[in-house]
Amino acid sequence: MPVKTNLFWFVLFWLPVGVALPGTDIPKPSAREVTSGDIAGWGMSLLVVLGVFFLCLWGVRKLSGLTINGTQKMRLLGGLSLGMREKVILLQVGKKQLILGVTPGRIETLLVLEGEDCLLREESLSTTGETGFTQRLMQALNARPEHSRSGSPDA
Repeated sequence: MPVKTNLFWFVLFWLPVGVALPGTDIPKPSAREVTSGDIAGWGMSLLVVLGVFFLCLWGVRKLSGLTINGTQKMRLLGGLSLGMREKVILLQVGKKQLILGVTPGRIETLLVLEGEDCLLREESLSTTGETGFTQRLMQALNARPEHSRSGSPDA
């Protein structure tokens, strides 16, 4: 008896509701036509999505240039090309100035300047061009002891 009861409940709950008995016709839903209102709605939705995308893109570009406290912590003050692919650049990081040697495979710190040793002061940054940097760089390199310019590992 329990097998018949289980079979009854299985047939009752597991058979799809829309199963048609033989000989009965089920009306099929008719296909809906695409109207100009549908196309206009899709077009407006696309424009809204693209507008939000470009607004986010614009916002990211504007916010990427900002710093946390409104001042730049690092900036490039000048540079000198030494060849096709080699450069010496002057970089200001906070209160320090770094003279860096830049090659395609390496960036090396040549000199760290602090306080009075800085090549360019804050008040002269707007008026001093690359020629002033070049002159000060040559003076700083000539003032260094001879053993530190030879490239020895103990320098």
